[in-house]
Amino acid sequence: MSNLKKPLRIDIVSDVVCPWCAIGYSQLAEALKQTNTPHEIHWHPFELNPDTPSEGRNYREHIAKKYGSSREESDASRARMTEAGREVGFAFNFTEESRTYNTFAMHQLLHWADQQGYAHDLKQALFAAHFTHARDISNKEVLADIVAEIGLDRSEALAVLADERFAEDVRRAQQQWRQQGIQSVPSVIFNQKHLVSGAQGVENFKSILQQLADMPQ
Repeated sequence: MSNLKKPLRIDIVSDVVCPWCAIGYSQLAEALKQTNTPHEIHWHPFELNPDTPSEGRNYREHIAKKYGSSREESDASRARMTEAGREVGFAFNFTEESRTYNTFAMHQLLHWADQQGYAHDLKQALFAAHFTHARDISNKEVLADIVAEIGLDRSEALAVLADERFAEDVRRAQQQWRQQGIQSVPSVIFNQKHLVSGAQGVENFKSILQQLADMPQ
């Protein structure tokens, strides 16, 4: 049971195509639920691979090129991620056709959605669209469909993507986090003071939440 007198502010710097971001958030969400911790979540942009072309790349080929991973290592990594996701209710469905994408357009949509209180819903929808349902999130029509599915205006989403009105806001936010030393994701900042990196696991997140609850308010 949480002792917090006001909601815990949680800032999460992450990318849509980061599998450990989806896992880490799901672990944190379960820990928050089990500890009954009042909280408010704020999502922030990070691009794992900003040089990815708009049409994306084959995920296995991308990992092999970036990390030098063999097929066996890639399979083992996929198995670890799939199991870690399953433990917290997030489904990964990797195939030979799985792709990774440039996410700059998505971060612009998330910025727009945040202004309407829908950033969290959109982030979860994009995680699921990408990792669970293998939707082509490089396609602006698909992105607009996802936006509409969470209750936002589809045509306005297309306009946001077309005129890139929030591009500079996203770049500025990314730069601010880099200047604060964020170089990997997920990065979770509690109450704007305490940084935790990576997918920590439910029990570790519960321990962190308890430590925060025990601190003087």
